Amino acid sequence: MWQVQKEKYKLYLLLQMFRALNISLFFSSLKQDGKTPTDLYEQLDQEFHFDFDPCPPNADFNGLEIDWKKSNFVNPPFNQQKLWIKKAYEESLKNKNCVLLLPARTDTKIFHEIILPYARQIRFIKGRLKFQQYKNSAPFPSMIVIFNDHGKWCDDAGFI
Repeated sequence: MWQVQKEKYKLYLLLQMFRALNISLFFSSLKQDGKTPTDLYEQLDQEFHFDFDPCPPNADFNGLEIDWKKSNFVNPPFNQQKLWIKKAYEESLKNKNCVLLLPARTDTKIFHEIILPYARQIRFIKGRLKFQQYKNSAPFPSMIVIFNDHGKWCDDAGFI
């Protein structure tokens, strides 16, 4: 009897721990975006001087169906990343900079077929990002992928 109570208590503690974590972003089909940490965006903006965000929150346009500007920052919704990665690559062939904030999923087909062979740079972010609207850090590593037509291969991989 004592053993059963002990196991129930362990399960209760585990459930409380998961409730304490703000993991709804990562396991909910309702929330498919993470707001970019301000300091990360500002650091990248100083380097790339962004003039367009093709997928801002609550956009009144479809960034997948329009031409982008010269220097683009893209933090795509989690459930549409393939589409945004392909679009960024296509836009980069028009002499545009496309800088994407993505989960570092190096085991995926899109990583090996588009990102690795065509990205100008891949920068892996040390640690886990804390997106603006969430209490806890993301449960996945992140990377910055840079496409531009100045190069068709990854000539630099680094950490920021």
